[in-house]
This record gives sequence, C-alpha cells and structure tokens, in this order.
Amino acid sequence: MRIHHLDCGPARPMGGALMDGVSPGAIGRLTCHCLAVETPRHGVVLVDTGLGLRDMIRPAGRLPAVNSALLRFRYDPDRTMLRHMKRMGLHPSDVRHIIMTHMDFDHAGGLVDFPQATVHLMEAEARAARAREGVLGRTRYRPVQWGDTSRWRTYSDREVGRWFGFDAVLRLDGLPQEFALVPLPGHSPGHAGVAIEGPRGWMLHAGDTYFNRAEIHAEAPHCPPGSAAYEAAMAWSGPLVRAQQKRVRLLARDPDSPVVVFCTHDPVEFVALSAWSERQAAPVNENATAAAASAA
Repeated sequence: MRIHHLDCGPARPMGGALMDGVSPGAIGRLTCHCLAVETPRHGVVLVDTGLGLRDMIRPAGRLPAVNSALLRFRYDPDRTMLRHMKRMGLHPSDVRHIIMTHMDFDHAGGLVDFPQATVHLMEAEARAARAREGVLGRTRYRPVQWGDTSRWRTYSDREVGRWFGFDAVLRLDGLPQEFALVPLPGHSPGHAGVAIEGPRGWMLHAGDTYFNRAEIHAEAPHCPPGSAAYEAAMAWSGPLVRAQQKRVRLLARDPDSPVVVFCTHDPVEFVALSAWSERQAAPVNENATAAAASAA
C-alpha cells in the first residue's frame, strides 16, 4: 500500500495568519487534503476528491458564489485529483472506490471525474445531501458534482463496531479491513473520519472535524479567527462539533495512541503528512512545515 497526500483545492483567502495561523502576509493558505491510496488488490482508493476538473474550468454555477469569493480557490486544473493521478502514472479507471468524509462542495467536486468508482459514505450524509434543506444545505451540497448516485454505498449506525474508542464502520463493501469510516457528525449531519492502516500504522483523516491544528494540538486549543468564523458558519451543529473535537483531541494527544490525526484544510498538517509519508521519516516539526506551507 502506498498513500499519496494531495491538495485538490488550494485556497488563498484574505487574512494571512488570521486564516491559517502561519502566513506572514495578507493572504492565507488553506488546503483540501485528499488521499489516493494504491492498494495491492483493490485498485486506487480515494479519500475525498476536492474540486473536480469541471469546477476548476468553469466554477460559476457549480460552486457557491459567496463561499468561493471568501476562500479564493486557485482554479488550476492541474491541482485536481484527476490530473494528480495522471502525473503519477495512474488511470481514472484505476479508482475503484472513493470514501467520503462528507459531501461538501469542496470535498465532492471530483466525484464526476471517476464515474466507475463506488462511493462510500454515511447514510445520514447521503440523506442530508439529497434533501439540501435550508440555506446551508443548498450551499454546501451541489448535485451537479456527483454524477450517478446509484453507485453510492451508504452505511448506517447499525453497522458500526469499535475503533480505538470510537464507533466505526469496520467493513466497507469491496475494501480490505485496513479502511474504516468513523462517524463524527457535527460539521455536517453524516460527517465522518476515514481511518486507514498504512505501512506506518493507523491514520485518521478527520475531514472538517476541525480546521486548524491548534484546535487539537495546542495546550490551550484555539482556531485562527478567520477560520473559526468560517468553521462556525458551516457547522450543522456547533455543540456537536465541539464534542467531536474534544474526542479527537484526546486521541491525538494520547502519548500511547498509535493513530496519526489530521484534517482537510490545515496547510501545516498537509506539508508534514506529505513529508512523513514520502520520506518514511519522523513527522516534520511545525516551524519547518509552517515555512513550507507559506511558500506553497
């Protein structure tokens, strides 16, 4: 198994460190941290897809205008999962499975680029995405991005077991036991983390459970004010978000925990995990990764 960490929706919001905690100038940097996992017998498994090729080429009508204006995505087709894969010598048909943390527009945009893949997600998220209730539901869920929804394989709370103290779907159809869905509702109704047991042990892609590493790893947990405001605006349930963050914080900060935890939008975590995965070395310290994130 080989795990590729890919930024499939880089954003450059105004605010600098007020958005990401590290950028020295007026412009901040946020990532859309997705995974492409090469497996020996199950093809390529994606965790989220970021923005798709069509989103990058013609975002109007596909992406919510207000969110896009605030986040200031870099509309570069070469940053899509599809183009990343081609540079790695992989074909779109190699993707047999996509595991979704949730169906927000910046996570699900590339689904239509991989029409042959089975899409795995929590049942509660599928219901919410189809219903698109309220302003927030119509903003975050964009059916134009999904392609054929008959390929969705959904999982209910009745299918969960236990994973390091968390409820988890431990058997995903067609996938080996190294993959699990960890329900973490709050940011959205069916939001989940994706757990993977890779060559260096377990990792948890926590999706949008938190937006900045300081919410989990700082002695006094906090979030840069710009990201905190956006996080709150997009939360389906603020109290649930805070409860899930507390649970993930305990897992991430436990010195005996065998799990590496990261989220979608933190640029420092993205650089650190990319280096950790590719170099097979210890995680890079925050000063080094902050400098790399600022230069990205």
